[in-house]
Amino acid sequence: IGIGIMVELFTLIPSLLIVQFFRRIRPRRQIAPIREALYKIQPSRKTSTNVPAIKKKQSSITFPWWCLFIAYGVSMIIIVISIFFIIVRGIEFGDVKTQQWLTSVLTGFFSSVIFTQPIKIICLAIFFICFCRNSKDEKETSEYINEDDEFNISNDEEYLHSLEYHSIFSSQSRKSINRLNENEVIYARDQRLKEIQMWAIIREFLICFTFAILVFVITYSSQDQHSFSQVNHLRAYFLNQRQTTADYTQINTIDEYWYWLENSFVSNIRAQQWYNGDVPQYLNGFLNDKSSRLIGWATIRQLRVKSELCPDQRIISICEDSYSFFNEETQLFQPGWTNETIEDEAYSSSTVKAFNYTTSDELDTYTYVGKFGTYRGGGYVYEFRGRLSDMKTNLSRLHQLDWIDGKTRAVFIQLTLYNPSVELLTAVTLLAEFLPTGGVYTTSRFEPINFYTFTSILQLVCTILYIFFIIYFIIIEIRLLFELRLKYFHQFWSIIQLGIIGCSLGSIAVYFWRFQEANRISQLFEQTNGYVYINLQLAVYVNDVLTFLLGYCCFFSMIKFVQLFRFNRRVSLFAETLKYCAKELISFSLMFAIVFMSFLCLFYLLFVSKLSSCSSLLATAQMLFEMTLMKFDASQIVGADAFLGPFCFTLFMLLVVFVCLSMFFSIIIDSFHHAKDNQKEDQVMLSFMVKKFLRWTGT
Repeated sequence: IGIGIMVELFTLIPSLLIVQFFRRIRPRRQIAPIREALYKIQPSRKTSTNVPAIKKKQSSITFPWWCLFIAYGVSMIIIVISIFFIIVRGIEFGDVKTQQWLTSVLTGFFSSVIFTQPIKIICLAIFFICFCRNSKDEKETSEYINEDDEFNISNDEEYLHSLEYHSIFSSQSRKSINRLNENEVIYARDQRLKEIQMWAIIREFLICFTFAILVFVITYSSQDQHSFSQVNHLRAYFLNQRQTTADYTQINTIDEYWYWLENSFVSNIRAQQWYNGDVPQYLNGFLNDKSSRLIGWATIRQLRVKSELCPDQRIISICEDSYSFFNEETQLFQPGWTNETIEDEAYSSSTVKAFNYTTSDELDTYTYVGKFGTYRGGGYVYEFRGRLSDMKTNLSRLHQLDWIDGKTRAVFIQLTLYNPSVELLTAVTLLAEFLPTGGVYTTSRFEPINFYTFTSILQLVCTILYIFFIIYFIIIEIRLLFELRLKYFHQFWSIIQLGIIGCSLGSIAVYFWRFQEANRISQLFEQTNGYVYINLQLAVYVNDVLTFLLGYCCFFSMIKFVQLFRFNRRVSLFAETLKYCAKELISFSLMFAIVFMSFLCLFYLLFVSKLSSCSSLLATAQMLFEMTLMKFDASQIVGADAFLGPFCFTLFMLLVVFVCLSMFFSIIIDSFHHAKDNQKEDQVMLSFMVKKFLRWTGT
């Protein structure tokens, strides 16, 4: 607060001087040329009654009209100098203090607008009223209003009041210009209304265009240009799809998973000798690709299920069901998944720890959604720590002890990488889901993330302006909401504007959340120098949410341009067509949903065990939409069943593609003709704007 008061005191005097400088600049032309010529040839007008006013007028300090450029120049110089010192000091402060300074600037701005500036204005007003009161209204009005201005009266009217003076330009039998007739008044009013509307359209276009540019700059500057190259390299490096014997994407059994783990993965997470046999110096903690460094170490974590009695114990007594939160195994075991204490064999501490359950709070992990289930953040964990030979020995021992067996339902391999060449962090998650049916389904995620914010002054300025635009939009929409009330929500563009405001406010909140998470990770990295495992799972989730919100902001800001181009004939015709067919499309959608759901049940029940595209309701719906768009290979259905496949496919084509889509196109075409016949003449405004533009350009 003290710093804010000092800043206000320092800026008070310069701001008052600049304001007074602007106020005392005379207009470029105060008196019309004709009236000035009349004054020169009419010396009798300069009576003694006007002498004090003239002297009073000349006694005030004013500046020529061209001083306006000097005033603007001084203002720009002050702004540039302030920005220069802000940039210089911001570089000295560093990233963290600069972000804190930005936060203080925003809070200082709002406190100045809400609290400081109103108090300063009230105090200045009281001071000038009490000590500097001097009415000079007649001075300013006399510069623009001529005392002998004649009243414009019609030919059949006469001004009966006496005049204070008589001159050669005013007489009893004067004749003035006739008033505008009714048609001329209507035409002038119409032109003025069009001009007002034109400037409103231009202002709206500039606001939307500037806001869209700001959103694009903020969104695309937060994405790293090296992300795809980094992910593409890591995907080829870890999945090892070039070798058929160690291809991660083709793993189907537990033995194949162990082979890939022992012969491919563990060798890739340690920097080994160069191609000429040299020792990899200064590459401690790097992968074997010599470009990415491990943050801490890699971990492998499995989730298991409890054994349960089978419903029919005549064939088999013990069954292992699919994974769920209720049947997850959380007990502590000895090596080999036994409860008995083993003393004969000596195991390493990491091997023993791999049979002990660790909670998600201890691991700093979170719930993960896979293909066949949702998995908790805890589990039985082995850490890839130590030398390469030790890790291979431990993996062989875990393999012998059946660390992955029939009760295993998911195995996570998680590691955090940092590429110093491009300053990019990457969270790697390799998930293998072991199904109770006996198969293995592998998936992988490579999430690049960059915590560096405000790397340029342009990004900082755009962010500040973006916040100001959001505040402006909120004020406008609140006013419209009070004026229109419930009708406000019936307008399509009001929903779009609410989407922009909602996504923007959400992105601001999520940004501060990500900023807090980045500070936590940075402090942990600084304390441990990168030699402890840092999980970026939460940071990746937060960054994804921020990306989604910014993406929707870009989407809504581009949709707004459809409203701005409503004066274009094609665009307005498109909007009117959608408006006319809205009710019919809603009725059609209900009918189409019933037909589509019936085919969804049919295809799912018939081909659930025969086609991978019908393995779930969601996958079946996706397949049916592809069939509707005629982008489906019918040979799959024919191969699944020789009779039911072609029959169901033909029935779907007839009812959905030919009948339903034909009805859909008929509704659109009928609404198009109706909109075309009743199209509004909004192009008049466009032609008016074009004429104004051609007149301004002199063409």
